[in-house]
Amino acid sequence: MEKKVVSLEDRIPKLQKQRKQKANRRLITFLSIFFLLILLVIYFQSSLSKVSKIEVKGNSSVSTDKIIELSHLSNTTGFWSINKKEVESSILTDPLIKKVTIEKQLPNYVFLTVEEYESIAYVEKGESYFSVLENGFIFYEKEITHPADAPILINWKREDELKELVEELLKIPVSIRNSISEIHHTPTKTDRWHMTLYMNDGYEVSATVRSFAKKMAIYPSIVSELDPDIKGVIHLEVGSYFESHEEIEDKGDEKDEEKAQAER
Repeated sequence: MEKKVVSLEDRIPKLQKQRKQKANRRLITFLSIFFLLILLVIYFQSSLSKVSKIEVKGNSSVSTDKIIELSHLSNTTGFWSINKKEVESSILTDPLIKKVTIEKQLPNYVFLTVEEYESIAYVEKGESYFSVLENGFIFYEKEITHPADAPILINWKREDELKELVEELLKIPVSIRNSISEIHHTPTKTDRWHMTLYMNDGYEVSATVRSFAKKMAIYPSIVSELDPDIKGVIHLEVGSYFESHEEIEDKGDEKDEEKAQAER
């Protein structure tokens, strides 16, 4: 069998063509990378790489301008250089803001979604009322004249006592919390945490802060066993029992009579 012989003269043009194709591919790759780098430089130097829009959602107490100011974002901020953790930490320095989510969207938009602390009570100051947030912070920047969606706290002067009460309020169901009209701090010689609650249904509750949430959980079941026409005080300190206003008045009369007899 005869072998086919390819002359060197026939092979040289093919080798030259292959080398030329490889060189062209290298040149195209090099030029592509070169122009890509130029485009990137132009992009990062242009306004297209900067933040063009900042939108804030979920805020009601804190203004949009205040949140944007806290974020330190502006139309000079590089879109790709935003550090989400730093932005979040900065916004969370506001005591009214509980949570924030940062979302980037092409081409250069930023969305800030915030969750504010809930108002769970109000404190009285003069003829105005101010929100007590779930973190214990009192929001003095906004006055409320007729609060109706949370209990009013009266005579709570110490910060530690107020914060502990707030923690207890957060533990009870919202339905029970909203049924409280006022919570007065009424300390006694033996219990500086003692308080008196005035309920929307006409009952009074005598309780202590440190067992308040646990004891108050049974309030609906206690009320369901009572005659709605007979109002009085529900005691939730150590045990749980009910005293009508008539019984309390009778006890007061008996004490006054005993005192009068002792003075004779």
